[in-house]
Amino acid sequence: MIEVTIDSIRVSLMSQHRIVVLKEESGARFLPIWIGPFEADAITLQLQGVDPPRPLTHDLLKTVIETMGGEVLHIVISGLEKNTYFARIVLDVDGDTVEVDSRPSDAIALGVRVNAPIYVADEVMDQAGLKPEEEITLTEGGAPSKSQRAIGEDEEEEDLGVFTDFVEGLDLDSLLGN
Repeated sequence: MIEVTIDSIRVSLMSQHRIVVLKEESGARFLPIWIGPFEADAITLQLQGVDPPRPLTHDLLKTVIETMGGEVLHIVISGLEKNTYFARIVLDVDGDTVEVDSRPSDAIALGVRVNAPIYVADEVMDQAGLKPEEEITLTEGGAPSKSQRAIGEDEEEEDLGVFTDFVEGLDLDSLLGN
């Protein structure tokens, strides 16, 4: 298992979804996971130290676990199948280890509330982890050079051709009145 921290929560401009970006503690890889806006808000509020006037669902879950004598040991992003991530909340309940299936977003939202470490299974990070781009250098067509694309990106440049043609065809001087 690879320990990670929350690097950021990003907003998609194309939908209401958010992306939580997890960063490898002792490495350079990132793991982006699509999450819903409510879960993103729950994680963000906790990270920013904002106390809502009433408990959110993840605050309730934390209280129930603690009231029942349990303790969250850690969170694991445990699987990836058909572009869907799976997670487990690992609890200590009366000396027994109990694993509860969860969506990653809910597990992370709970984990930040109890300061539990977050881990990613090695095979998940190997399959979906991305390395940051080292340097941005544009080719003549305006696309990043292949050696600088993040791991896991598709090499389908033909799909970008219409955008490249559009951008190259813009007459910025006439738009700016020059």
